[in-house]
Amino acid sequence: MRLSEQELVNAICLSVAERKQISPSQVNVELMWDEDLGYSAEVHAEGRSQILIEANMLEAIERYVLKQYDRRIYRSQIQLDIEDEMYADILEA
Repeated sequence: MRLSEQELVNAICLSVAERKQISPSQVNVELMWDEDLGYSAEVHAEGRSQILIEANMLEAIERYVLKQYDRRIYRSQIQLDIEDEMYADILEA
């Protein structure tokens, strides 16, 4: 199973919105990758900006897959990668 960049953004938006008790449409996400720091996401919500590290992104993806696809997955099954855009491959257990 592969999640597109848009699904990764959706996963993070839903996760942040749930935690802050706001609408997902009030959350803006920019996915990032750095050779030294790895994967991260810059999130803007309620007039504030924060950086989510890869572990936070993986948690959001876990929850998204459970809610949207009714599949329980674990972080060890998620592999983030980039070609033209960022995506996540979900490995079978």
